[in-house]
Formats: sequence, structure tokens, C-alpha cells
Amino acid sequence: MGNPKAFLTINRKEAGYRPIADRIKDYGEVEQTLNSEDRRLQASRCMECGVPFCHWSCPLGNKQPEWQDRLYKNDIKGAYALLIATDDFPEFTGRVCPALCEKGCVLNKIHEPVTVRENEAAIVERAFNEDYVHANPPKKRSGKRVAVIGSGPSGLACANQLNQRGHSVTVFEKDEAIGGLLRFGIPDFKLNKSVIDRRLNLLKEEGIEFKTGVKVGEDIKADDLLKDFDAVCVCIGSGVPRDLKAPGRELKGVHFALELLQQQNRVVAGAEIPKGERISAKGKHVLVIGGGDTGSDCVGTSNRQGALSVTQIEIMPKPPEGENPATPWPYWPMILKTSSSHMEGCDRRWLLDTKELKGVDGKVKEVVVEEVEWEKDPATGRMNLKHTGKTETLKADLVLLAMGFTNPVKEGLLEQLGVELDGRGNVKVDAAQRSSVDKVFAAGDASTGASLVVRCIASGRKAAQNIHDFLMK
Repeated sequence: MGNPKAFLTINRKEAGYRPIADRIKDYGEVEQTLNSEDRRLQASRCMECGVPFCHWSCPLGNKQPEWQDRLYKNDIKGAYALLIATDDFPEFTGRVCPALCEKGCVLNKIHEPVTVRENEAAIVERAFNEDYVHANPPKKRSGKRVAVIGSGPSGLACANQLNQRGHSVTVFEKDEAIGGLLRFGIPDFKLNKSVIDRRLNLLKEEGIEFKTGVKVGEDIKADDLLKDFDAVCVCIGSGVPRDLKAPGRELKGVHFALELLQQQNRVVAGAEIPKGERISAKGKHVLVIGGGDTGSDCVGTSNRQGALSVTQIEIMPKPPEGENPATPWPYWPMILKTSSSHMEGCDRRWLLDTKELKGVDGKVKEVVVEEVEWEKDPATGRMNLKHTGKTETLKADLVLLAMGFTNPVKEGLLEQLGVELDGRGNVKVDAAQRSSVDKVFAAGDASTGASLVVRCIASGRKAAQNIHDFLMK
């Protein structure tokens, strides 16, 4: 620890966001950066605790105290080496991870945690800019071939780890470009796609083969895949969105959140979308149903498209602000989260259930919502939903369903493979992430349900290690 008293004398300083008036006019990343000296000072605040709860909180087991110290000492090469040892893609997690490590930071007890996520992003960007990042292809090949189905964070991490161990890896992606939800889900204002392309160029140089526009289960049958490869890892994500069961769901102007987000990402990338297929919030009253991160992304996208108003509703109660005794440190605090998108303009409301969508000439115009309450069952302790009968009608020319995802798509690949599914419809795996079918593994959301990018990377790494052990028997 370079400065053992820094946490006493230096306050937490965040880089902050670009001015709202500027950022809502484009899709550039909203987050700013600190100068290198301020960033070193922020890294010096790390106390290198005897029990590093940041390390404990991180699904990847990142060694935060070690690389914070390297950053403080301006050893970017060493800091990056420590980062990449546990995290395949720190440039992704440094931008979109909710920073479980910061919530576990001892300094979070006084709401002044180390700026771990920002420090991570700063290290990787300096490492690229100062030419410390180079392709490192394996020196020997094992002769084993592995197919990875899906190119999201779990698929890319699994492919990277297997390739580094000398196996020949082919990644199959159904969309026209690699990245999964990193590319076609997370908005550009949170993750610029050039950041993905930069890493992909390295992975290609290191020998990974990428095949886009290939739907495994249609273009390639599962039986052929099993014949051609020594192992298969299913990383197709949790692609079935939770739907709304309410009258009027069929009206025009009602879309799943990803329909909007994926289309906008393609537009930013230069794709031409036919006018009749274009989803736009311009000049419309937008209603986002669902209070999570996907809903927040819809808010930011709608504002950039020129929405007249944006309202986000949630069926759950409003979380406490600042403190929540039910989730004490070092656990993840269940408190109100206000994103950069919310700051750009959004009416947020809680304890509302969607009852009916009303339209004119087949197009949605209004949504009827009902106030609800949550009551604890004294016998079971479970929280039960109670409808109050109090209704309200909201203006809505565009309704975006951001209520989460239920399970991976079963049709096609999973049906052909014949893998067993768990009670939630995910691929059932054992402790080694093996499915019920020989030499078929699964990682990420396909096996756990929808989760965080950082957890998907960790799952992909774990699957790769177990696939390697399987191949080397």
C-alpha cells in the first residue's frame, strides 16, 4: 500500500457524466474520465484490508487491492497484468458492471468506497493507449476442437480461456456481428462498440474462429456439431423475454425492450431500417414497464430519440434511499438506484400493475394501471401481491416491456441436443457445468437465467476450465 493514510485525507471523486444537454443529442459514452493524477489519488484510497471484501464480492475474484496499488505507483503494465489474470474483458466490466466490489468495500460503510470500477476502466484504457496490450496466441495446439454457441460475455470468455489453453475454438453467432447483448443490447452510450471490436481483433489474432449469421439448430444441425467437435459449450443467453398478459397487448406500438435497443444499436452502427419497421419514440409519450437496468436503457434511448415524455413503472415497492437495514454491508444494498438515463428525464413510479392497454385504430394510446400493495404472509413469510382497485390511465404512444427474461430459447439447438432443463427452463448443469448430454456444457445466462455481465464472464471461465479437464482426460 503506497499511501496508508490516503483514505483519511482523500475523498471519493467520481469522473461524473457529460452534461445532459450535450449527451442526449448523441450516443457517445456518457461517462467522463479523470486525469491520470486524480485517478492515482483515487487508487491510493484503497486500504488493502486484511480481509478484502471487494475481492469476496466479485464473482471473478478480481484482486482489487493489488492492482489499485499498481495504479497508484503508475505501473500500468503490472496493473493490467493483474486485471487480465482474473477478468478476460476489464474494458467491458469497467464500463457496465454494477461494481459489486464497491458495495463490499470497507469504505462503503461511510458511503465513500474506492472508485474500483472507474479505476479498472482507466487501467485498461491506459494499457491499450500505452501499447501494453498485444495478441498472445498459444505456442502449442492440443488438436482438440471446441464449438462455443453464442458470443456474449460468457461465450467470449469461454472461447478465450480454451484458446489460451491451446484448443482450437470456433464461436458461432446467429446475429451479423459478434458480441451478443454487449453489442445488441447494451446501448452505445454505455458501451461504445469500438471497445468490443478492439478486443475481438486480438481474439482473432490469437486464433479464435468466429462465424456470424449462423443459427446452430437450423443452418447447422446439432448432430453434425457433435460429430465435428470434441466439446460444445452452449452460451446462447436467456433469450425469452417475460411478456405482458393484459388486454390490448396486440396493439401496435407495444414492443419488448430489446426490440428497441437492438434496433437502435444497429442504426448507430449504420444499418438501414425500413421505415415501416422503425421503432421510434420521437414525439411520443413513452411508457416503460419494468424498473431494472433494461428499463433504464429504454429511458435513455427514448430521450435520445426525442420522446415527448418518458414514464417508468414498477410493480415492486420503491427501494429505500441511501440505507437499507435489510441488506447491511458488505452485502449488495437493495436501495434506490438512479442511473444516468434517469437523470436525463423520467417520471419513475412504483407499486403499479398494468391492467389494460387501450388504442385508437389499432395503435396504443393509453395504459390503465392499478395501485398494488405487498403484504407478508405471517405463516410463510412470503410477500403476497394485493390489488387495491385504485386505477389510473396513463398516456402512452409507445409501450416498452422491460420485465426481464425467463429462459433460453428451447426451439432449435436445445431441442436437437436433447439436454435436460431445470425447473425454470434453463440448461441443467452439474458443478462442472456439464449438461445431461455427453461433451455438451453450458455457461452464462443459458444455465443460470438472466444475470450480470461479470457473472457471465466468471461462468464462461469456469466452463472453459472444466471443458479443458474433460478434453485432457
